[in-house]
Amino acid sequence: MFRSQEQEWVKVGIADLTSSQVIVRKDLDYICRGLQGEFPELSGKKLLVTGGAGFLGYYLVQAVLHWNQGSRQASPIYLTIYDNYVRGFPDWLARIHNDPNLNLVQHDITQPLPEHLGSFDYVVHAASIASPTYYRKYPIETMDANVKGLRSLLEAFRRQRELGQPVGGILFFSSSEIYGDPTPENIPTPESYRGNVSCTGPRACYDEAKRFGETLCVNFAHYYKLPVKVVRPFNNYGPGLKISDRRVLPDFARDVLAGRDIVVFSDGSPRRTYCYVADAVTGYFKALLRGRPGEAYNIGIDAPEISVLELAERVVRTARELFDYKGTVRHATSHDRDYLRDNPSRRCPDITKARTELGYRPSISIDEGLKRALLWYRDHQVAEDA
Repeated sequence: MFRSQEQEWVKVGIADLTSSQVIVRKDLDYICRGLQGEFPELSGKKLLVTGGAGFLGYYLVQAVLHWNQGSRQASPIYLTIYDNYVRGFPDWLARIHNDPNLNLVQHDITQPLPEHLGSFDYVVHAASIASPTYYRKYPIETMDANVKGLRSLLEAFRRQRELGQPVGGILFFSSSEIYGDPTPENIPTPESYRGNVSCTGPRACYDEAKRFGETLCVNFAHYYKLPVKVVRPFNNYGPGLKISDRRVLPDFARDVLAGRDIVVFSDGSPRRTYCYVADAVTGYFKALLRGRPGEAYNIGIDAPEISVLELAERVVRTARELFDYKGTVRHATSHDRDYLRDNPSRRCPDITKARTELGYRPSISIDEGLKRALLWYRDHQVAEDA
């Protein structure tokens, strides 16, 4: 059984921990409690996470090692990370790289897999550029990671299965972007919605690569009987998302911590739900272990659906409480002419399928999540470009 690490904090001395360290430890405890039925099934197994040095890898990786530390009576989960470290080798990974149950491999998933790949029991393919600013800058690399890299992994584990070494589960990170700009009657958006997506616009390299990636997964699941599952993240935020990422919340946090007004590069009307990363990561592991082969699951939160302007106003209120922030919200026009092109007007998931089939129950409110995120950003104001 997992033992909460809060008892260990007393030995360290809670006063010796920064706000962000306390937040991360609480989040990791929360994830492990939410996966009391799932993590034991990974005990003694070998897990591969591609893109493990990225935003979602921050908690995907640390949650596994946190469970290992709190479950010393059980066999550990043996974790391997593949990442090209194009964004640099993050400090958090440097701090844990000597963990005996962690194996770090520098590899670009768009290139052929290492000759001596080895066998794995479970695989999470999370290697992809996800920030619109950066995937529009690197469209070919984005498509290659989500199609070419995915295909290489699926072929590798098909061969592993044929050699009598079955894989327990493969999880592909798709995106809510595959829905494009849903029609009003499809909000909240169910997994059955087929999408309203441009195949040639500035976001198409990401949107269409994710859509084709899902097609690969479905066909490998049905034709080769591989246990491939798909998750569609909806606006995850929180610790691990670099302040340099150029998505909306890191941009707002950068303005706050610099003492500037928050700048909204639109009229602020697009509406979203925002899912705190600890809830999302819990959902991803549940999909890996509980999801049905060939099926996709929305992972996010279904309320409240708020405008970008309201998000900015909530950040202002939270920052005033935490930091005595004096700024306000103002509007400006982006110099990037494609900044708002094909930007969905609404994005809100129907998570009924994940609730009923996976037991997914997100519970961290946006106000609490914003508080944790801003405190984390205060301690992580310097980051390489994402």
